[in-house]
Amino acid sequence: MTTPALAYSDDQAQAHDRIAEALRGMGVDIDKDTLTPMVEGKARVMAVVGKAGSGKTLLLAELVRALQGAGVDIISGDWEGRRRKDRRTAAVLAPTNKAASVLRSRGVPATTIHRILYTPVYDPEFEKVAEWLAGNGDRPEIEALTDAAMDRAKAVYETTKSVPAALASAGLRGSDFITGWKRREDPLDIGLIDESSMLDDRQFDDLREIFPFLVLFGDPAQLAPVNQSGQMVFDKVDRANRLDLARIHRQDADNPILDLAHALSDPELSFERFERMIEDAARRDDRVVVAPRVDSDLMARSPVLVWRNATRIRLITAFRGAHGAPEDALIAGEPLICDGIELPLKHRKRRIDLEARGLIKGAPAIYLGPGSRPGFSRLHVIGAESPRFSAASIVKIEKPDEEEPFIPYAARMGAAFLHGAAVTIHKAQGSQWPAVQVFAPDLYAASRAGRMEAGQALWKRLAYVAITRAEERLIWVTRYALAKPRQPLGIADLPDPAAPLTLEAEDT
Repeated sequence: MTTPALAYSDDQAQAHDRIAEALRGMGVDIDKDTLTPMVEGKARVMAVVGKAGSGKTLLLAELVRALQGAGVDIISGDWEGRRRKDRRTAAVLAPTNKAASVLRSRGVPATTIHRILYTPVYDPEFEKVAEWLAGNGDRPEIEALTDAAMDRAKAVYETTKSVPAALASAGLRGSDFITGWKRREDPLDIGLIDESSMLDDRQFDDLREIFPFLVLFGDPAQLAPVNQSGQMVFDKVDRANRLDLARIHRQDADNPILDLAHALSDPELSFERFERMIEDAARRDDRVVVAPRVDSDLMARSPVLVWRNATRIRLITAFRGAHGAPEDALIAGEPLICDGIELPLKHRKRRIDLEARGLIKGAPAIYLGPGSRPGFSRLHVIGAESPRFSAASIVKIEKPDEEEPFIPYAARMGAAFLHGAAVTIHKAQGSQWPAVQVFAPDLYAASRAGRMEAGQALWKRLAYVAITRAEERLIWVTRYALAKPRQPLGIADLPDPAAPLTLEAEDT
């Protein structure tokens, strides 16, 4: 067995060696740091499966480090540079911007699946700048950029490895250097897919068209996509290519949040007994809190996680009322969730542009204020590499006991949004927040419903996903009550890029 520089557990080391062996068969030797041409006609899918705390992300990060050490180009999705016949490529992907940003915060150069499926087309002049930033060309002279702006762009690129972020720091808008988007035609070599429990069959088929070698990283205890009948894509991987991580690592062994999550695997555990476990954990450790009411200040940046839509709408209505938001308008700082792009087929390129900038279904955003044109909103998209821009938007505010939502702002077409102060646990999958509020009355209702999913009680899967969204603190809310806010809504806490991108340049 090879011994990676990092001290792996036995199951991690075995998974590393199995993947390294498969990579050698594809012409990439991460132990000897050598590359050979791609072996045509060979395709393989492997899966690394384990619950929270089992070390999936650590293994993924080390594999990326080893691939880079062997000379494999890591493709970011925003710029690829000149293609070379001898190069080998890999990409680290996640289903959502938020999930990708979680990986990036841990030093893994991740992007979204959408950004790999669709690649940007650069203006030829700024293509030279991108080549220079990536280290593949000489420093060009560009009339639109001063020497100071070029230096600033280079410094930002060295930190972020993002060409759009670097050019934005130089004072450019996206429409200045990106002329459109196209479906990827040329395949890549290796795909490492995090949060693969969220993938549906169509996305999996798209990825197999692009990558002859795929490694899926997933948690079997999470919720399957709603259209998958409880099955996850890695369930289809044959046993010989499925690698199970069972051990919980030392750094996670004393984590009361993970202890509670893993307790849910007990088939005899009842909701009542589980709630007593939470109360016991809260008495021992301040990382677990039992609260009689929802914290309305926390809802502004970390949504309350619920099971039922009716609960979600009631909590959002209470949140807006507590912050004094008018019924017919949003106020700066209100959280939103992208509900998809409402554009006809003839505006396909426009749809790709919006989605590539982060407005994919389920993406969280913060409302900054109205745009300069009717129907446009200024937004800060959480987890996007260039988060601020103005876009045609359709904002829907749902109200209790009303079938149709109220729409305070609406372009004829564009990105649709729901309020984001509360979200369903399904939509929260793939995201994490430092502190998470879980609405216990909804999980109790799920336990009383007696529903099962893939052989396990649905309430346990819901509780597992909800609990593992918390990075540092779990708040278990026990009653239908909302605490008064301690501070007004605002946007001062958000990063403020010096040159925000805009999507107002074209009519939609």
